Amino acid sequence: MSFTTADVVKLRKLTGAGMMDCKNALKDADGNFDKAVEIIREKGKLVANKRAGREASEGVALAKVTDDKKFGGLVVLNCETDFVAKNEDFVAFADKILNIALENKAENLDALKALDLDGRTVEDQVTEQTGVIGEKIELSYYSKIEDETVVSYIHPGNKLATMVGFNQADVDTQVAKDIAMQVAAMAPVAVDTNSIPQAEIDKELDFAKEKYRKEGKPEAMLDKIAQGSLNKWYKEVTLLNQTYVKDGKISIKDFLAQNDKDLTVTAFERYALND
Repeated sequence: MSFTTADVVKLRKLTGAGMMDCKNALKDADGNFDKAVEIIREKGKLVANKRAGREASEGVALAKVTDDKKFGGLVVLNCETDFVAKNEDFVAFADKILNIALENKAENLDALKALDLDGRTVEDQVTEQTGVIGEKIELSYYSKIEDETVVSYIHPGNKLATMVGFNQADVDTQVAKDIAMQVAAMAPVAVDTNSIPQAEIDKELDFAKEKYRKEGKPEAMLDKIAQGSLNKWYKEVTLLNQTYVKDGKISIKDFLAQNDKDLTVTAFERYALND
Protein backbone atom coordinates (compact mmCIF):
# COMPACT_ATOMS: atom_id res chain seq x y z
CA MET A 1 0.00 0.00 0.00
CA SER A 2 1.13 3.55 -0.72
CA PHE A 3 0.69 6.55 1.55
CA THR A 4 0.62 10.29 1.12
CA THR A 5 2.00 13.29 2.97
CA ALA A 6 -1.49 13.80 4.35
CA ASP A 7 -1.28 10.33 5.94
CA VAL A 8 2.02 11.25 7.57
CA VAL A 9 0.53 14.48 8.94
CA LYS A 10 -2.56 12.64 10.20
CA LEU A 11 -0.38 10.06 11.96
CA ARG A 12 1.73 12.77 13.53
CA LYS A 13 -1.36 14.58 14.79
CA LEU A 14 -2.76 11.38 16.29
CA THR A 15 0.42 10.12 17.96
CA GLY A 16 2.54 13.24 18.48
CA ALA A 17 5.51 11.46 16.93
CA GLY A 18 7.96 13.26 14.63
CA MET A 19 7.35 13.47 10.89
CA MET A 20 10.24 11.11 10.06
CA ASP A 21 9.10 8.57 12.66
CA CYS A 22 5.59 8.68 11.19
CA LYS A 23 6.92 8.30 7.66
CA ASN A 24 9.06 5.32 8.66
CA ALA A 25 6.16 3.73 10.56
CA LEU A 26 3.90 3.98 7.50
CA LYS A 27 6.67 2.57 5.36
CA ASP A 28 7.18 -0.39 7.71
CA ALA A 29 3.41 -0.90 7.80
CA ASP A 30 3.18 -0.89 3.98
CA GLY A 31 0.89 2.12 4.19
CA ASN A 32 -1.54 0.53 6.65
CA PHE A 33 -2.49 3.41 8.92
CA ASP A 34 -3.73 1.38 11.91
CA LYS A 35 -0.64 -0.80 11.81
CA ALA A 36 1.56 2.31 11.68
CA VAL A 37 -0.14 3.63 14.81
CA GLU A 38 0.65 0.38 16.61
CA ILE A 39 4.28 0.51 15.44
CA ILE A 40 4.69 3.96 16.99
CA ARG A 41 2.96 2.89 20.18
CA GLU A 42 5.14 -0.21 20.48
CA LYS A 43 8.19 1.98 19.96
CA GLY A 44 7.02 4.10 22.87
CA LYS A 45 6.78 1.04 25.11
CA LEU A 46 10.23 -0.13 24.00
CA VAL A 47 11.81 3.24 24.76
CA ALA A 48 9.95 3.39 28.07
CA ASN A 49 11.35 -0.02 29.08
CA LYS A 50 14.87 0.98 28.13
CA ARG A 51 14.66 4.20 30.13
CA ALA A 52 12.78 2.80 33.12
CA GLY A 53 15.84 3.05 35.33
CA ARG A 54 16.58 6.65 34.41
CA GLU A 55 15.94 9.49 36.84
CA ALA A 56 13.09 11.79 35.84
CA SER A 57 13.62 14.66 38.27
CA GLU A 58 12.65 17.53 35.97
CA GLY A 59 9.17 18.33 34.73
CA VAL A 60 6.20 20.56 35.47
CA ALA A 61 3.80 21.05 38.38
CA LEU A 62 0.43 22.41 37.30
CA ALA A 63 -2.74 23.24 39.23
CA LYS A 64 -6.17 24.30 38.05
CA VAL A 65 -9.78 24.51 39.29
CA THR A 66 -13.14 23.85 37.67
CA ASP A 67 -15.24 26.76 36.40
CA ASP A 68 -17.45 26.67 39.50
CA LYS A 69 -14.32 26.82 41.74
CA LYS A 70 -15.53 23.82 43.74
CA PHE A 71 -12.88 21.31 42.65
CA GLY A 72 -9.15 21.66 42.05
CA GLY A 73 -6.45 19.32 40.83
CA LEU A 74 -2.66 19.40 40.90
CA VAL A 75 -0.53 17.17 38.67
CA VAL A 76 3.20 16.62 38.32
CA LEU A 77 4.54 15.27 35.03
CA ASN A 78 8.22 14.40 35.16
CA CYS A 79 10.88 14.13 32.49
CA GLU A 80 14.67 13.80 32.48
CA THR A 81 15.82 17.25 31.35
CA ASP A 82 14.80 20.85 31.87
CA PHE A 83 14.97 21.28 28.08
CA VAL A 84 11.98 18.96 27.66
CA ALA A 85 10.20 20.42 30.71
CA LYS A 86 10.19 23.82 28.99
CA ASN A 87 8.90 22.42 25.69
CA GLU A 88 5.45 23.79 24.85
CA ASP A 89 4.15 20.40 23.71
CA PHE A 90 5.24 18.76 26.96
CA VAL A 91 3.54 21.46 29.06
CA ALA A 92 0.42 21.20 26.88
CA PHE A 93 0.37 17.42 27.40
CA ALA A 94 0.54 17.87 31.19
CA ASP A 95 -2.25 20.45 30.99
CA LYS A 96 -4.34 18.02 28.96
CA ILE A 97 -3.95 15.39 31.68
CA LEU A 98 -4.95 17.95 34.30
CA ASN A 99 -8.07 18.87 32.32
CA ILE A 100 -9.09 15.21 32.18
CA ALA A 101 -8.62 14.99 35.95
CA LEU A 102 -10.90 17.99 36.49
CA GLU A 103 -13.54 16.81 34.03
CA ASN A 104 -13.79 13.45 35.80
CA LYS A 105 -13.03 14.71 39.32
CA ALA A 106 -10.40 12.00 39.66
CA GLU A 107 -10.04 10.77 43.24
CA ASN A 108 -6.38 9.74 43.16
CA LEU A 109 -3.37 9.09 40.93
CA ASP A 110 -4.36 5.53 39.99
CA ALA A 111 -7.85 6.70 39.01
CA LEU A 112 -6.36 9.46 36.87
CA LYS A 113 -3.99 7.06 35.10
CA ALA A 114 -6.94 4.83 34.20
CA LEU A 115 -9.02 7.61 32.61
CA ASP A 116 -9.56 7.77 28.87
CA LEU A 117 -7.49 10.30 26.96
CA ASP A 118 -8.12 10.35 23.20
CA GLY A 119 -9.05 6.67 23.10
CA ARG A 120 -6.19 5.44 25.31
CA THR A 121 -5.68 5.47 29.05
CA VAL A 122 -3.71 8.36 30.49
CA GLU A 123 -1.06 5.86 31.58
CA ASP A 124 -0.68 4.49 28.04
CA GLN A 125 -0.47 7.99 26.62
CA VAL A 126 2.34 8.85 29.05
CA THR A 127 4.20 5.71 27.99
CA GLU A 128 3.79 6.61 24.33
CA GLN A 129 5.11 10.12 24.97
CA THR A 130 8.30 8.52 26.25
CA GLY A 131 8.78 7.10 22.77
CA VAL A 132 7.88 10.37 21.08
CA ILE A 133 10.16 12.53 23.22
CA GLY A 134 12.92 10.02 23.83
CA GLU A 135 13.08 10.65 27.58
CA LYS A 136 11.51 8.91 30.54
CA ILE A 137 8.12 10.54 31.14
CA GLU A 138 6.33 9.84 34.40
CA LEU A 139 3.04 11.02 35.87
CA SER A 140 4.28 10.96 39.45
CA TYR A 141 1.81 12.96 41.50
CA TYR A 142 -1.83 14.01 41.61
CA SER A 143 -3.90 15.54 44.40
CA LYS A 144 -7.31 17.16 44.57
CA ILE A 145 -9.29 19.48 46.82
CA GLU A 146 -13.07 19.75 46.78
CA ASP A 147 -14.68 22.51 48.85
CA GLU A 148 -16.91 25.59 48.82
CA THR A 149 -14.15 27.56 47.07
CA VAL A 150 -10.89 26.24 45.67
CA VAL A 151 -8.15 28.42 44.21
CA SER A 152 -4.95 27.42 42.42
CA TYR A 153 -1.62 29.09 41.74
CA ILE A 154 1.26 28.18 39.43
CA HIS A 155 4.55 29.96 40.03
CA PRO A 156 6.23 31.20 36.83
CA GLY A 157 8.32 28.41 35.34
CA ASN A 158 5.86 25.61 36.19
CA LYS A 159 8.07 24.18 38.95
CA LEU A 160 5.81 25.08 41.87
CA ALA A 161 2.03 24.83 42.17
CA THR A 162 -0.45 25.21 45.01
CA MET A 163 -4.15 24.78 45.74
CA VAL A 164 -6.19 26.07 48.68
CA GLY A 165 -9.69 25.15 49.84
CA PHE A 166 -11.96 27.53 51.77
CA ASN A 167 -15.06 26.90 53.88
CA GLN A 168 -17.17 29.52 52.09
CA ALA A 169 -18.38 30.07 48.54
CA ASP A 170 -17.51 33.15 46.48
CA VAL A 171 -14.33 34.03 48.35
CA ASP A 172 -12.86 37.31 47.13
CA THR A 173 -10.58 36.47 44.20
CA GLN A 174 -7.63 38.51 45.43
CA VAL A 175 -7.89 37.17 48.97
CA ALA A 176 -7.93 33.59 47.69
CA LYS A 177 -4.99 34.23 45.38
CA ASP A 178 -2.98 35.85 48.19
CA ILE A 179 -3.43 32.74 50.35
CA ALA A 180 -2.39 30.44 47.49
CA MET A 181 0.74 32.56 47.01
CA GLN A 182 1.40 32.47 50.76
CA VAL A 183 1.41 28.68 50.60
CA ALA A 184 3.83 28.84 47.67
CA ALA A 185 6.20 31.27 49.38
CA MET A 186 6.16 30.00 52.98
CA ALA A 187 5.66 26.23 52.51
CA PRO A 188 3.46 25.48 55.56
CA VAL A 189 3.08 21.85 56.55
CA ALA A 190 -0.40 22.05 58.10
CA VAL A 191 -3.47 24.30 58.13
CA ASP A 192 -3.42 24.83 61.91
CA THR A 193 -2.13 23.24 65.10
CA ASN A 194 -5.00 20.73 65.14
CA SER A 195 -3.80 19.38 61.79
CA ILE A 196 -0.39 18.33 63.12
CA PRO A 197 -0.13 14.72 64.42
CA GLN A 198 0.57 14.54 68.15
CA ALA A 199 3.66 12.43 67.43
CA GLU A 200 5.17 15.34 65.48
CA ILE A 201 4.37 17.77 68.30
CA ASP A 202 5.96 15.46 70.89
CA LYS A 203 9.01 15.10 68.67
CA GLU A 204 9.39 18.87 68.39
CA LEU A 205 9.02 19.29 72.18
CA ASP A 206 11.65 16.63 72.84
CA PHE A 207 13.99 18.29 70.36
CA ALA A 208 13.54 21.67 72.05
CA LYS A 209 14.09 20.24 75.54
CA GLU A 210 17.28 18.53 74.49
CA LYS A 211 18.53 21.67 72.78
CA TYR A 212 18.02 23.86 75.84
CA ARG A 213 19.28 21.14 78.18
CA LYS A 214 22.58 21.18 76.29
CA GLU A 215 22.63 24.96 76.60
CA GLY A 216 22.53 24.57 80.38
CA LYS A 217 18.98 25.71 81.06
CA PRO A 218 17.54 24.56 84.44
CA GLU A 219 15.75 21.20 84.21
CA ALA A 220 12.71 22.63 86.01
CA MET A 221 12.33 25.28 83.31
CA LEU A 222 12.68 23.01 80.28
CA ASP A 223 8.95 22.30 79.83
CA LYS A 224 8.06 26.00 79.83
CA ILE A 225 10.93 26.95 77.54
CA ALA A 226 10.13 24.09 75.15
CA GLN A 227 6.48 25.15 75.00
CA GLY A 228 7.57 28.65 74.01
CA SER A 229 9.75 27.13 71.28
CA LEU A 230 6.81 25.01 70.13
CA ASN A 231 4.57 28.06 69.82
CA LYS A 232 7.22 29.75 67.69
CA TRP A 233 7.40 26.59 65.55
CA TYR A 234 3.62 26.68 65.08
CA LYS A 235 3.93 30.17 63.59
CA GLU A 236 6.43 28.85 61.08
CA VAL A 237 4.73 25.67 59.93
CA THR A 238 0.96 26.21 60.26
CA LEU A 239 -0.66 28.33 57.57
CA LEU A 240 -3.23 30.12 59.73
CA ASN A 241 -0.58 31.09 62.28
CA GLN A 242 2.05 32.21 59.79
CA THR A 243 2.79 35.90 59.38
CA TYR A 244 1.06 37.22 56.26
CA VAL A 245 3.89 37.89 53.79
CA LYS A 246 2.20 40.98 52.36
CA ASP A 247 1.73 42.50 55.82
CA GLY A 248 4.30 41.46 58.42
CA LYS A 249 2.13 42.72 61.29
CA ILE A 250 -0.72 40.19 61.09
CA SER A 251 -1.22 36.44 60.80
CA ILE A 252 -3.06 34.67 57.99
CA LYS A 253 -5.89 33.98 60.45
CA ASP A 254 -6.19 37.72 61.14
CA PHE A 255 -6.00 38.56 57.44
CA LEU A 256 -8.91 36.24 56.68
CA ALA A 257 -10.92 37.64 59.61
CA GLN A 258 -10.50 41.15 58.19
CA ASN A 259 -12.44 39.98 55.14
CA ASP A 260 -14.94 37.72 56.94
CA LYS A 261 -14.76 36.63 60.57
CA ASP A 262 -15.99 33.12 59.67
CA LEU A 263 -13.70 32.59 56.66
CA THR A 264 -10.97 29.99 57.03
CA VAL A 265 -8.79 27.60 55.08
CA THR A 266 -9.83 23.96 55.21
CA ALA A 267 -7.05 22.36 53.14
CA PHE A 268 -4.11 23.12 50.91
CA GLU A 269 -1.71 21.31 48.60
CA ARG A 270 1.78 22.42 47.58
CA TYR A 271 4.25 20.72 45.25
CA ALA A 272 7.67 22.07 44.34
CA LEU A 273 9.97 20.25 41.93
CA ASN A 274 13.59 19.93 43.08
CA ASP A 275 12.76 21.04 46.63
